[in-house]
Amino acid sequence: MYRIYTGIFFLMLIGLSDLNAQNAAVTLRNCTRINSTALEFSPAFYGNGMVFVTTRKRTGEVDKVTGETYFELFYADFDEDGMPTHPEPFSAELNSDRHEGQVSFNKSSDKMFFSRNNISKGVPQAGKDDTVRMRVYEAFKGPYDWERVRPLPFNNLNYSYMHPSLNYDGTRLFFASNMPGGYGKMDIYFVDWDGTRWSEPINLGPEVNTSGNEVFPYIHDNGGLFFASTGLRGLGGLDLYMIDLSGAEWGKVVNLGQPYNSKADDFGLILDKESTRGFFSSNRNGGAGKDDIYAFEAPAGLQGLKPVVQVSLRVAAIDEENNAAMPNVNVRVFERSTDGLIKDGNTYAATLVPTSDQSQELIMKLNRKSDDELGNPTAVTGRDGAATISLAANREYVILISKAGFKTQELSFFPKAQTLKNTLEVRMEHINCMPLHGIALTDKYDKPIPNAKIRVISNCNGKEVLLTSSLDGSFEYCLDLGCTYTIWAEKYGFKPTQTQLSTENVRGSRSFSISMRLAPINDEVMRKPLAEGTIIVMENIYYDFNKAAIRTSDARDLEALTRLMLKYPTMEVELGAHTDSRGTSEYNMQLSIRRAEAAKEFLVRKGVAANRIRTTGFGETQIRNHCKDGVDCVEKDHQFNRRTEVKVLKINETALYEVKPGGN
Repeated sequence: MYRIYTGIFFLMLIGLSDLNAQNAAVTLRNCTRINSTALEFSPAFYGNGMVFVTTRKRTGEVDKVTGETYFELFYADFDEDGMPTHPEPFSAELNSDRHEGQVSFNKSSDKMFFSRNNISKGVPQAGKDDTVRMRVYEAFKGPYDWERVRPLPFNNLNYSYMHPSLNYDGTRLFFASNMPGGYGKMDIYFVDWDGTRWSEPINLGPEVNTSGNEVFPYIHDNGGLFFASTGLRGLGGLDLYMIDLSGAEWGKVVNLGQPYNSKADDFGLILDKESTRGFFSSNRNGGAGKDDIYAFEAPAGLQGLKPVVQVSLRVAAIDEENNAAMPNVNVRVFERSTDGLIKDGNTYAATLVPTSDQSQELIMKLNRKSDDELGNPTAVTGRDGAATISLAANREYVILISKAGFKTQELSFFPKAQTLKNTLEVRMEHINCMPLHGIALTDKYDKPIPNAKIRVISNCNGKEVLLTSSLDGSFEYCLDLGCTYTIWAEKYGFKPTQTQLSTENVRGSRSFSISMRLAPINDEVMRKPLAEGTIIVMENIYYDFNKAAIRTSDARDLEALTRLMLKYPTMEVELGAHTDSRGTSEYNMQLSIRRAEAAKEFLVRKGVAANRIRTTGFGETQIRNHCKDGVDCVEKDHQFNRRTEVKVLKINETALYEVKPGGN
C-alpha cells in the first residue's frame, strides 16, 4: 500500500541528546488552514505554494486498507507568512479514482513526477497476485492542465515504485521501491537521465537502506537527501534522517532529532533554498487529523546539511570600442523568476497606457526602473575593470551591468555547484544619446501626475516620440546628440506645459533631469488623479490552468495596483476577472468570480482595506477577439482574453492637498 504504517518502534539513538540541544531554536507550526480530520502529508513546493496529498474528500470510494477515500493531490497558496492556505484540487487530469501520491517538479515547474496506482486508460492494472501497486509517472504542463501522463520505463506491475524526488538539474530521480534485490521491505533507489532515457534503478546501498522501510526521499539543492526510515534506530515509527550526497564520498546518516522526530510517524520533509524553513508530515499527538503537515523554522539550518554552496563570479567589463578595461561599472544581481524577469516586483515601474485617444480604458505596462532607482549596486568594478560577486549555486539570476554613457547589459546567469569559479566577460556598448529623466508634477504641492502624455519633438527632423508618465509621475528617454528638443507635457484637466533642451556641443557623460509642472484647470482634477469610471486592464496576473490561486511570485500588476491604492487611500475599485472561452460558460463564470476574490485577497494581505474593493466575475462574456466557443486559437490569443480589470469607482484626494494651519 502507498503509505507504510508500522507499530511503534522506540530505540534511543546514541547522540540524539546532542542533536536535540542544537535543535533548541527550531519552531514548529501546525498548518491548520489545510489540515483536516483526514490525512494530509507529503508536501512539495510549487509556484507560490505547495502541492500535497490528502484524503479530505468525504465522497467517493473508500480504500479498504486505509479506511479513507483514495489519496488525491491538492494545492495551497502561501500567505504572507509563508503558511499554506485555501486548499483546492490540484489537477482534474491527474486526480483519478485511485491513489495519487508524492510529487516532484523540475526547476521550471513545467514537468512533474508523481506516484499513482497502476492504471492504464482508467483501468487498474494488477500484478501476478492480483494486487494493484504504485508506479512512478511523469506529466508535462499543457495549456489546460497537466498532460502526456505516462509511467516511467523502470516500473514493474509486480512491485511498488513511489515517492519520486528530482534533483535540481533534472539528471537524477530518487524513489522508494520494494523491487527484489534490496536490503529490506522498501529501499531507496535512483535512476539517472542521460538526455534521452533513464538508467536502470540503482540501490543506495546499506549506508541508507536497512532491513526495514526507507521511504519518502527528498533531495535538496545542496545535495542532502532526506528520507524516513523504520530500520534505523530512532524515536519511534518512521523517523526523519539526512545523508549528504553532494561529494564524491557520501556523509553519514544523521537522525534529525526532536522536534522533527517523535514517537509517532514523521516523514515527507521538504526544505527551502536557504535551508532554514520547510515542512514535514506527522501523525503525532495534538494534530487536527491522522496525518498533518507541519511548518518549521530552523534559523541555524538542519543538522548535517552543508551550507548553501556559494559560487564566485568574476564580472569583467570591457569597452567595446577600444577593448579597454572599464572601472566604476555598477553590477546589480537579482534572482530570476520562471518567466525570465526579475523576481522582485519592486524593480518594475507601472505605466497606464490608453488603449486609444478617446478611451477611458488603460492597460497597465511594466518597465524596469532606471539603474539609479534600483538602489546601491551589488558590486563596482575596480581599476582592472573587474568585480567579484558571490552567488548561491543552482539558482537563476539576472545580472545588470551599467555605467553612464553606456547601454545597460541585462544577462541571465545560472551558477553550478561543480564550477566554483566563473568569469563573465561583458562588452559595454557606447550610447550616442543623452539620458533624460523627467517627472510630471502639479504646479502646487508638487504631487506626481500619473498617466501624463509626454511629447518629445526633435527640432532637427521634426520626429515626435510619445511617452506616458508612470504611476509615480516619472518618464525616461534618450535624446540624440546635436539637436534641440521641445518637450510637451499634457493631461486632461491640466494646462499643457513645455520646455526646451539642447544636446548640441554636449561633452562627457551627462544626463538631463527635468520637472514638468502642470497647472490644474480646477480643484476637481486635483482630487481625482484618476477619473472615476477609468478601467485599468491588468494582463500580467498569472493563474495555474483552471485555478483561482494567483502565482504571487508573478503578480507584478497586483503589486503595482497595491502601491497605487496605498498612494491614494480614498480610491475604491471594482475588480472584474475575465476568462478565455475554453470550458463551459457556467464553469468559467464561477472561475472568474473566484479569481476576482483571489485578487482582492492579495490586495488585502498587502494592506489595502477590504471595504475599498468590490469583486465581480465576467467569465467568458466579454471576449476581446475572435477566440469564442468552437474557434481554434493559439495560446497567445486565448491569453489576451484572460485578464483582470480594475474600475475606479470613487476617488477624492482632498485631504492630500489641504494646507494645515501653520503649515508651509
